[in-house]
Amino acid sequence: MKNSLELGLIGNCQIGALIDERGEIVWNCLPRFDGDPVFCSLLNEHPDGEGHGYCAIELLDQVSAQQSYLPNTAVLVTRLTDQHGAAVEITDFAPRFHQYGRMFMPMMLIRRIRRIHGNPRIRVRVRPLCEYGSQQCAITHGSHHIRYVAPSWIMRLTTDISITAVIQEIPFFLETSATLILSTDETIPDPVEELSRRFLNETIAQWHTWVRDLSIPFEWQEEVIRAAITLKLNTFQDTGAIIAAMTTSIPEAPYSGRNWDYRYCWLRDAYFVVNALNRLSTTNTMERYLRYLVNVVAGTPEGRIQPVYGIDGRARLNECELESLPGYHGMGPVRVGNQACEQIQHDVYGSAILAVAHIFFDQRLAHKGGIPLFTRLEPLGEMAVQYYDQPDSGPWETRKILRVHTFSSIMCWAACDRLSKIAVHLGLAERALYWRNHADQIRETICRRAWSEEKQSFTAAFDGQTLDASLLLIHDIGFLAADDPRFAQTVAAIERELKQGSYIYRYIETDDFGVPENAFVVCTFWYIYALAALNRGDEARRLFENLLAHRNRHGFLAEHIDPRTGEPWGNYVQTYSMVGLINAAIRLSKRWDSAF
Repeated sequence: MKNSLELGLIGNCQIGALIDERGEIVWNCLPRFDGDPVFCSLLNEHPDGEGHGYCAIELLDQVSAQQSYLPNTAVLVTRLTDQHGAAVEITDFAPRFHQYGRMFMPMMLIRRIRRIHGNPRIRVRVRPLCEYGSQQCAITHGSHHIRYVAPSWIMRLTTDISITAVIQEIPFFLETSATLILSTDETIPDPVEELSRRFLNETIAQWHTWVRDLSIPFEWQEEVIRAAITLKLNTFQDTGAIIAAMTTSIPEAPYSGRNWDYRYCWLRDAYFVVNALNRLSTTNTMERYLRYLVNVVAGTPEGRIQPVYGIDGRARLNECELESLPGYHGMGPVRVGNQACEQIQHDVYGSAILAVAHIFFDQRLAHKGGIPLFTRLEPLGEMAVQYYDQPDSGPWETRKILRVHTFSSIMCWAACDRLSKIAVHLGLAERALYWRNHADQIRETICRRAWSEEKQSFTAAFDGQTLDASLLLIHDIGFLAADDPRFAQTVAAIERELKQGSYIYRYIETDDFGVPENAFVVCTFWYIYALAALNRGDEARRLFENLLAHRNRHGFLAEHIDPRTGEPWGNYVQTYSMVGLINAAIRLSKRWDSAF
């Protein structure tokens, strides 16, 4: 059976795992999101029963599988049925709950297997790899555990199944239940079944509590709740960073070579992520993420921030290609690290300031922004003033093409505009005027050099004639009012040139890898935002419902979608796409007080 992105996601904000519809763990990195992929069969496809890099619970003579989440949780349940009608249920989760006054979220995956009916015969295959799929682990074992030893980590499997049956992969009849606990190399003193049941109940209760505190729209509640849980699962709680996706090197389109490592934190995402967190009222998650952003900004010399950082805030994400993993469907290369950390992208100054501005204005936050933080942000504004009309790689991170991208310039304007508003809020009249003058100057330049009379639209770059989907955000960012004719004209131009069926392409120009084949999902959400602002709500709702219909069985979206087949492509689960869903649903939904 070939891999697909019909995958469930479990996690606890320390680690995450992707599980296919048969209950196989196909992706899991240790000791955290950006670590060594212990289970990596997503990029190392194997015939059934062959190869390494996975954890499978196989029901012999299986004929069907069903999979779903327990409502309002990140607990995944897979039911397998064999040709004789016997069935088992696998419950997968990563423990996450309050204990001893703090959040308990160990580096641990728990798999509970339960006989439903009949006489199911199962086989357990635990075949981790290490060093990015290049080595098998050394194995030692005791009476109730197996240790998988790698150069940089040790994983212990504690179980009430026969150790011999696991090591030798011997099939056995499941009489009642069995438990697998994959964790660090620490002894588990409690009975395995009892501990796993307690952890499961505590984890379910914790997710229910978290979901109850969400602010959600009247319509599409289930969809927004699942997206919110997914956004939370992509959060690395220790630092507050939010990764772009759990995976690396899922291609944007078949054999495109557009294979990137997305297990890091992009500043460009920050504005949209913080808006979604704010709308959901997940203030604790938002505050931790803002703290991460502030720490990144404070640690940069002279305000020179880069597009992407590690989840620990590190700047260097050296990119390399691996030969040890063949890639998704064999479509390499598999890349680790991301060269975008070295790129020049001037939009990052606006992205950072737009996000951090919440600290000054949101009264719910425990740590308010003051003059010291404003002073730390001003060097970013100075960089925006210096570089707003200089070439960069732009929002789509082209590797060899540098232009004066209009979106980057607009984000530089946003940096100065928000600094002026923050200064007014802080009572700093002189600084407010200083930043307002710079914002006005940048705005005048953009309107003069990025507006095309021929196209009757803002263009992708200064003095150019091509378009890109980021221009849909000119109202959302505040650069143009919704009733400014240039906004509607720009949207109309993008409809003419970048809309294919129900989707918006980010651009249709040839880039470093040719012409993009698939649609970048979040661009269609941006289009939906624009339609809503233009009072074209019925069109926006139709496009939104179409995107919802093309999520996978669990409600997840990848980065790209094939507009011809609806097949998902690109890294998964994509934070940008799920945030787009949340923000669109909240904009389009009926109000609670007018819904019934």
